[in-house]
Amino acid sequence: MELVHNIQHADIVHRCFRCGYCKFPSDYSDFNCPSYKAFGWDTYSPGGRMWLIRGWMEGEIKTNSHFAEIMYACTACDNCKNQCVFPRFRDFLPEIFEETRAELVNEGFVPPPVRDYFKAVTINGNPYKLPQERRGDWAAGTGIQKFSGHEYLLYIGSVGAWDEIGQKMTRSVARVLIKAGVSVGILADEETCDGNDVKAMGETGLFKQLATDNIIKFKEKGIVKIITLDPHAYNAFKKDYPPLGADFQVFHHTQIMAELLKEKRITPSTYPVTVTYHDPCYLGRHNAIYGPPRDILKAIPGLALVEMRQSGVNGFCCGGGGGNFFTDILGSGEDSPGRVRVRQALQTGASVIAVACPNCAKMLCDAVKAEGLEEILRVQGIAEIIEQASL
Repeated sequence: MELVHNIQHADIVHRCFRCGYCKFPSDYSDFNCPSYKAFGWDTYSPGGRMWLIRGWMEGEIKTNSHFAEIMYACTACDNCKNQCVFPRFRDFLPEIFEETRAELVNEGFVPPPVRDYFKAVTINGNPYKLPQERRGDWAAGTGIQKFSGHEYLLYIGSVGAWDEIGQKMTRSVARVLIKAGVSVGILADEETCDGNDVKAMGETGLFKQLATDNIIKFKEKGIVKIITLDPHAYNAFKKDYPPLGADFQVFHHTQIMAELLKEKRITPSTYPVTVTYHDPCYLGRHNAIYGPPRDILKAIPGLALVEMRQSGVNGFCCGGGGGNFFTDILGSGEDSPGRVRVRQALQTGASVIAVACPNCAKMLCDAVKAEGLEEILRVQGIAEIIEQASL
C-alpha cells in the first residue's frame, strides 16, 4: 500500500494490535499513561495513538487539529516502552510518536502553543522570551562564578534559569556544590536551550542547530565534564549529542551529590521529616537513575523516606514532559497528571515531595495548590533538603 504519510518506522506501526498493556504500570494496579489518565479516551493512550498513526499514514485520517493535539498530548514519559509486551517492537514506540510529531512540524500543522514554543526558542534562545543577558541573574549571592577552566560546567537549562520555582532549586544546587568545594562554573548569559523538549516535539532541525551550537561552544571553552540541573538536559547531552560530535562526561546533580556524601564533603546534621520521592521520567525510565536521589535522602539523619504506590520504573509522570510543561495541552483538571501524583504522595503520609527536576518541581507545586494542600504538603528539591538538614 502506498502511504499518504511516511515516517522512519512506518514498516512496524501495524504490529500494534492495541492490547492496552502499554498504559499500565508493571503490576496493572492503575493507569500509568498521563494523557490517558487525563482524558480517559483510548485515543489518548499509546495503543490508541498507534492506531490513529496507522490510519493517518494510510490516508484514512487526514491531518487535523485534533489529531495533532492527541500526538502532542504525549508526555514522552516512556512508560509504554517499558510495558509493551513485544520486546523487539516496544523500543521504537517513543520514536514513532516523535517521528509523527516531526512530520506534523514539516507539514506546518502543530497546535498553537507548540508553534509559539518553537518561535520563542528560535528567537530568544529560551521559551520564556526573556533577554539572554539576564539568564545568569539567578546566581547572585550563591558564590558560583562564570566557567573559566573549572573541572565541571553546571548546566542549568531554561526552567532552572528563568522560572521562580526552578531558580530556587538552582540556587540550592549551586550553593551545595560550592560549599562542598567542587570546582564548578556556569555559562550564565552564554547558556542557551539544550533542545531536549524541542526534539521531543519533533522540531529536529532546530534541535540539531541548538545541539551543534552547544557542542561547539563547550569544546571552545575546554569543557570536559558537565553537571546538569535537570534530567531533560542530562538526557539530551547523554543520548542525543554524541551522534552530533559530543564526547563530554555528563552527570545529573544527584549523582555528584551522592558521591560527595560518601566522601563526607557534604555532612547534613538532621531533618526530622517524612519524605516521598518523585522519579522524573527523564532521570528514571529514560536513563535508569533511581538510586542516587534515594541514597542522598536515606543518608540524612532523622529523615524517613516512604515510597508512593507508583514509584521507580512505575513512577507516574508529573505531566511536564514532551514539552507539555510549556504547552499545557493536558491542562490542570482533577485528573491532570500533577494532581494525580500529588494525591498519591498524600497517601504516603509524607509532608515533603522530594524532586530532582525543576519541571517536576513547578508542576507539583502548582498541583499542590490546585488540590488545596499547601498546609500539608510542600515540594522541595534534593539540594534544598540537604541545605535544610545542614542549618
